[in-house]
Amino acid sequence: MAFVKALFPLARSLTGDGVRKTLQEIAQYIPVSISEVTTGTPVLDWHVPKEWNIRSASIRSLSGETLIDFAYSNLHVVGYSRPISAVLSREELARHVYTLPDQPDAIPYRTGYYADDWGFCMQDSRWRAMQDDMYAVEIDSDLKAGHLTYGELLVPGLTDNEILISVHICHPSLANDNLSGIAVATALARQLLLTPGRMGVRFLFIPATIGAVTWLARNEAILGRIKHGMVLTCLGDAGGFHYKSSRRGAEIDSVASHVLARSPFASTLLPFTPYGYDERQYCSPGFDLPIGCLMRGVHGQFPEYHTSLDDCSFVGAAALDESLVIVSEIVSVLQRNVVYERIDGRGEPQLGERGLYRAIAGQKEAGGANQMDLLWLLNLADGHHSLLDIARRADTPFDRIDAAAALALTAGLVRVSGS
Repeated sequence: MAFVKALFPLARSLTGDGVRKTLQEIAQYIPVSISEVTTGTPVLDWHVPKEWNIRSASIRSLSGETLIDFAYSNLHVVGYSRPISAVLSREELARHVYTLPDQPDAIPYRTGYYADDWGFCMQDSRWRAMQDDMYAVEIDSDLKAGHLTYGELLVPGLTDNEILISVHICHPSLANDNLSGIAVATALARQLLLTPGRMGVRFLFIPATIGAVTWLARNEAILGRIKHGMVLTCLGDAGGFHYKSSRRGAEIDSVASHVLARSPFASTLLPFTPYGYDERQYCSPGFDLPIGCLMRGVHGQFPEYHTSLDDCSFVGAAALDESLVIVSEIVSVLQRNVVYERIDGRGEPQLGERGLYRAIAGQKEAGGANQMDLLWLLNLADGHHSLLDIARRADTPFDRIDAAAALALTAGLVRVSGS
């Protein structure tokens, strides 16, 4: 939560110093590497845009009273606004003002990345109170050749296969839709650096859309390593969880469904749609990566979305912790979800002589698994069923089937398929 609060004031956009400062803050916790891609670089069907930086912006009355000030909220200026210094009539200014009449006390978040224009966002109540004929308008910004910046960290695994965790870092002062994903991903990376698993886990901290497009264009050679993945966003509110499935329908979807169904939190599974966050780039037909999206609040479906109401009071430490638990468990199941096969699958093995048969009624579970867990494991360990398949078929928690597999492996009854 403290990390969210520290990042909140930074003026992030697709490019610029706000993104760099955000990545520098992340680098205080994890060894993220920072890449910069030059303006104009072709990336798939796009080109890396110009770099935008802003220093100040205001609307003042002609008597000198400051009515709107970028220093108060960096949502006040439309992202990628070109510089302006002028005295304008209210009618002229109105063509560049954005409000939310249905939420009169909220500042909307708006961008114009490719519009070559400028604009201000403000509370509708404030705009209605501004009835002077003329106003002094100033935006001190620049839009010029520079770089697109993103961060990346690979936590190595025992194999070349990878899990991809992607978060966007381009939204200014939106605590849930931006910073919650950054905080949870950073905390997860810190955990995994201490306990690496079977697969590597690659973390991306990127500007939305163009950042994912740029990373994909620069990394086509390694995309075959990515076996699972999630986009993380909106994980700090107190609502239930929502998981949006991958385009193709993949193992990550089954794992997320299993983990959420057995968690104490309300959850909803959503079908893939080609709208939302960067999952639509990873799942585009030329790549079709197995990437889903985990969130609590769904984009566009909570009133705080893309407004000044999405501030640090809207997210909570407890919700962030819960989200970290769910994400960690999904990654853990992915790491352990292997396929076993019986070494000798002819008939049921003699469990008693191996100390695996529960001879006395009421005996405690051995190693976290009970007799039925072990029997399900031994029956379906045929080289075709993963541990998750078995857990779902047995209608039992994954951890118990995993524990049964560990017992059977120690007893020499099973081996990892293909080994």
